Amino acid sequence: MDYEMKILRVALFTILLCNICTSYVDGYSITAPVLGLGAIFSRPQGTKVRPSLGDRNDLSSAGVFFTDAFWASKLGKDLKELSSAQRKTLLRQQQSEFAKRYGQRLGSMTNDRRAELILCENGKGELMGCAGIEIDSVSNPNDQFMTPIQAPLMSNVAVGKKFRRKGLAEDLVKAAEDLVRRNWGYDECYLLVEKKNTAAVRLYRKLGYSTVWEDKTAKTLTPTKSGAIKTTQTVIVCMRKRLGLGVFGRLF
Repeated sequence: MDYEMKILRVALFTILLCNICTSYVDGYSITAPVLGLGAIFSRPQGTKVRPSLGDRNDLSSAGVFFTDAFWASKLGKDLKELSSAQRKTLLRQQQSEFAKRYGQRLGSMTNDRRAELILCENGKGELMGCAGIEIDSVSNPNDQFMTPIQAPLMSNVAVGKKFRRKGLAEDLVKAAEDLVRRNWGYDECYLLVEKKNTAAVRLYRKLGYSTVWEDKTAKTLTPTKSGAIKTTQTVIVCMRKRLGLGVFGRLF
């Protein structure tokens, strides 16, 4: 029994050691996050997190993935799936947005980019999740006297339905934080999330993010049963985390 416990401890230590190693992709360093044992043992085989580096094919594929993973999740109770017209419209908009926000820019060096779409794939090369991070203007819509600041802003975080509850969202968020801190030199990160997405809000709080402000006048696109896509009101929560402070990051 003691021998078996020793073997188990060695195995767990090896898994955890591999789980915190740092990989380098074209000048970017991405540290795999430390996960709970449940997430470790349920992770798809060969899971890899990497930056898209503005690659046109990667961004196009990510647009397809995001349309199915994110927009399909915004369907109402009476709508089981996107109509062909809805999907076509959202896909075109999503691919255009990704290309504009995360695509390669003329005259910029690869290692000097300040916008990145991070991808999570399994051993078969199947896209399981994505997260966008960029330096953008952050301002409180409730405070007209606040001077906007330029800071890392995370958005477009999504995990495919069949890959959820496997620690992949944590992988993506922490990879984005690692990029912000190690490569871009920032010590804090902001993100925007819809308040009604309670699962995401809980996850971000667990990872050390705290609410900065709420925008109750925000708008979002919503697919409708009639086949249209309408603009509806929502509440957007802005959250922030101080990086490199461990559990103390959520106190400041």
